Amino acid sequence: MSGNIRQARLRWTGKGMAFRGGPDGGAEIGVDGDGVEGPAPMHLLLMSVGACMAIDVLMILEKGRVPVNDLEIETIGVRADDHPRRYESIELVYRISGPAEDDEVKIDRAIELSKDKYCSVLHTLDPTIDLAIRSERV
Repeated sequence: MSGNIRQARLRWTGKGMAFRGGPDGGAEIGVDGDGVEGPAPMHLLLMSVGACMAIDVLMILEKGRVPVNDLEIETIGVRADDHPRRYESIELVYRISGPAEDDEVKIDRAIELSKDKYCSVLHTLDPTIDLAIRSERV
């Protein structure tokens, strides 16, 4: 099997719209259409975009020797009113502590690199999604 193939499995728990699953041999998580036993799939999508970009940004800043004490990503999605109720827009807010004021350019560059080149989750989404990204130092 090629190293570029990813596989995951979900199994219904027998309760409501709740499933458990993950990659074979990996950690399992709960996914719940009702949001009780775990995040709903559309929340997981927002979390996946945020996590993918956060990982990229941390790696880029680490390579640039920019200290990060804390990083939080808030993802806000606006869904269409009609089915398939896809996300029409996504906003990401990076809240970061640790870097000096002089590192602001490096933070902006790391975010841009993630958005434009590295975040595979983001690049898997429909490119017509309205995307807004901002960062705040806390």
